[in-house]
Amino acid sequence: MRSKPCSSAKAGTQADSVTRACFEAALEYAKERIVFGKPISAYQLTQEKLAEMALELNRASLVALHLGRMKDQGTLRPEHVSLGKMGNVRGALEVARSARTILGANGVTLEYPVIRHVNNLESVLTYEGTHEVHTLVVGQALTGENAFR
Repeated sequence: MRSKPCSSAKAGTQADSVTRACFEAALEYAKERIVFGKPISAYQLTQEKLAEMALELNRASLVALHLGRMKDQGTLRPEHVSLGKMGNVRGALEVARSARTILGANGVTLEYPVIRHVNNLESVLTYEGTHEVHTLVVGQALTGENAFR
């Protein structure tokens, strides 16, 4: 079985832009939402969530950049795309879910973009090859054994 490298790579980079939108929404909200006389961005747990989200956002951006460079150099292989999509979509879901928790009850309303992104990411997880199919692509590249049958 073969994956679709270009379209799966596109799905991985789209996850990067969604990750950024969720992070920015959570950061802005955290700076504006006042609880017990100070913004929630001043609390340790909120800062920890934001720091982890920033880490994931930067990791995903670097992966997308690296995959683009590999494509330009003609060295991009299906397993590279699979690893990129798996990691970036998984990370984007984690960021979106953390953003939703920072927004509290507002995180599930359409007033903020986060819940829409969470729902869209759930579909990205399955289109252009499910996580399981990408796992098998990577597994075959690592072991030389075809587990698709």
